[in-house]
Amino acid sequence: MRILVVDDSSLYRLMLADVLAREPSITIVETAPDVDAALDFLSGGVVATVVLVNMRTLNSGAVLAAIIREAPEAHVIALGVSNVYGEIIACAEAGVAGCLLSDDTYADLMTLISSTARGETWCSPPVAAALLRRVAMFSNAQAESVQAQLTAREREVMQLVDEGLSNKQIARRLSIELRTVKNHVHHVLVKLQVHRRTDAVARLRTLPQESHGPQRQTADPPATPRGRRDGSIPPNWGDFAQPRS
Repeated sequence: MRILVVDDSSLYRLMLADVLAREPSITIVETAPDVDAALDFLSGGVVATVVLVNMRTLNSGAVLAAIIREAPEAHVIALGVSNVYGEIIACAEAGVAGCLLSDDTYADLMTLISSTARGETWCSPPVAAALLRRVAMFSNAQAESVQAQLTAREREVMQLVDEGLSNKQIARRLSIELRTVKNHVHHVLVKLQVHRRTDAVARLRTLPQESHGPQRQTADPPATPRGRRDGSIPPNWGDFAQPRS
């Protein structure tokens, strides 16, 4: 396994390279102080199995992006990532194969290197939590987008599809033309980017309940005789409250 360590701190870079070189699974360890040296190495025909980029390096974000862009075959690991949601997500969205937090151990680093070299990844609990949170936020954003795309009538039609009604039954229930129902179903399939009614129904079931169909209007409360706010009638209004003979 070939390793490339990218770090503008000479002491840290050389010490980490020396430690890694003692690992039986690692055959060669190269170092680079900046992005230019790293790209020169990676473009020289020698493919590094794993590239370690210290995020404390000057302009580390640009270094990370350049290496991932110019050497897509390399597995890039971000080192010394702060346990901050924004920084973890920024590294993940840049395309890293793994993140090592600043308080992770050397054993964690070796586990991450080994799994990354196999085409897998290892995540510490904080990293996993951040990624899952990001996935949930993305899913919610998609759900809101779907809700905004569908009209009230389209949601109403799909609610009836979910109940098992055919297009003809839906047309009769809503007092609309059969072709209108078919058009609504077709538009929903296009908006949800699915090919079958069952796929559309399954997708809509994952959305908040109000997106499955039009909201039902609650009936107005029965009117109460004018008087007190709680509906009771003041004693001096008794004559007016008595039924006429």
